[in-house]
Amino acid sequence: MIDTPDAPTVAAIPMIDGIPLTPKAVTTIGMASMAPAATVAEERLRRKQKLAGALRIFGRFGFGEGVAGHITVRDPEFPDHFWVNPLGLSFRHMRVSDLILVNHHGEVVYGQHSVNRAAYVLHAAVHAARPDVMAAAHAHSVYGKAFSALGVPLDPLTQDSCAFYEQNVVIADHGGAVVFEVEAGRDFAQAFGQHRAAIHQNHGHFTVGATVDEAVFWYVCFERCAQAQLLAMAAGTPKHIPHASAVYTRENAGSAAVGWMHFQPLWQEITRTDPELFE
Repeated sequence: MIDTPDAPTVAAIPMIDGIPLTPKAVTTIGMASMAPAATVAEERLRRKQKLAGALRIFGRFGFGEGVAGHITVRDPEFPDHFWVNPLGLSFRHMRVSDLILVNHHGEVVYGQHSVNRAAYVLHAAVHAARPDVMAAAHAHSVYGKAFSALGVPLDPLTQDSCAFYEQNVVIADHGGAVVFEVEAGRDFAQAFGQHRAAIHQNHGHFTVGATVDEAVFWYVCFERCAQAQLLAMAAGTPKHIPHASAVYTRENAGSAAVGWMHFQPLWQEITRTDPELFE
């Protein structure tokens, strides 16, 4: 009798609910909306919807302060015009139909309500100076105001703050004064340079991005990083993340795409709870 080796045993593929536990082709939630819209009209509507939702998110975070604060986004067909919230309407009540279109001369060309002149002066100057900027955000949030009074840049104290490492600047000129003059806006835009965020001394912070999503998330993130730095400074002497590590983190976890992605949970929440924003 000749012994033969046993045939190799083929391990059964584990399964859950009838689905084999094998590697799958996956997609990132929300990524489909990053693709260009089919028409200019569709892209305009998308930007306006994101803007109305972003303003409601600002309201939910408590960033409202009377009639101060604004988010702007460039029109896709007329890039020297931007959509913005009208003066006097609560962030929390914003709808797509409430938004107004303003040219770089500060004239409302679409809509029936007035614009906050400070929104025009500062945001128009930044949009004009930075063709790469599609959206800009600013509000009078508590920690941004408090931090701006120090006249210092945001430090690399946490992983999140590394997104702003070498990407934030303090602007002292006209700080604390209501900016109504076009020349002051140009000074602000020049000092802003190519940074992602600016701290207008004794005023608050501004953030920009290639989308509403990115600009708004960076604003929220900066606010929380400013809060963290204020707490750390009050408690002792903060330890800075070393330069190489801060740069590495910024480049790998602080890109424009990452900023866009971080906004998506906020967008999901506001569209589910506030569907009237689309009106």
